[in-house]
Amino acid sequence: SSKMSEVENVFRKFAIYGDTSASGNNMTGKNFSKMCKECGVMDGKAVTSTDIDIVFNKVKTKGARTITFAEFQQAMKELCGKRFKGKSPEEALQAVYGLIEGKEPGSVSATKATKVGGVERLTDTSKYTASHKERFDESGRGKGLAGRQDMTDNSGYVGAYKGAGTYDQR
Repeated sequence: SSKMSEVENVFRKFAIYGDTSASGNNMTGKNFSKMCKECGVMDGKAVTSTDIDIVFNKVKTKGARTITFAEFQQAMKELCGKRFKGKSPEEALQAVYGLIEGKEPGSVSATKATKVGGVERLTDTSKYTASHKERFDESGRGKGLAGRQDMTDNSGYVGAYKGAGTYDQR
């Protein structure tokens, strides 16, 4: 039963992956497929992504878009026979659960900026001249819209008056 709770934990982690509103009780087809890929249930030969989709649609409630943990267990029973052909259903199921245990959804990190060839020279803001200099602050980060357009100060009676705000100081 400790094995089951371990698998259920992994199920919940994958169920909430990429969906902030998810409760962790139901899993979408996309996350089910992701889980099967990352845990090695889907190997591309015995079990393909098509098999995963077919099994998902087979076990889920008609009209539903997600599966519960009970339906997930049913799906694993369907898949384990395909994944571990020579084993008994019980052994195959344990082997599949063995693959799933302790796994977490791997998130692909944000794309890193490339510094290949001429790109570094082009993106070095310290070498910029003229109006392009104004588009970046000291650290080289872009200023966005403020760096591209002349922002006019439309406050007060006379636009861009140098002595603005000094009236009350007299």
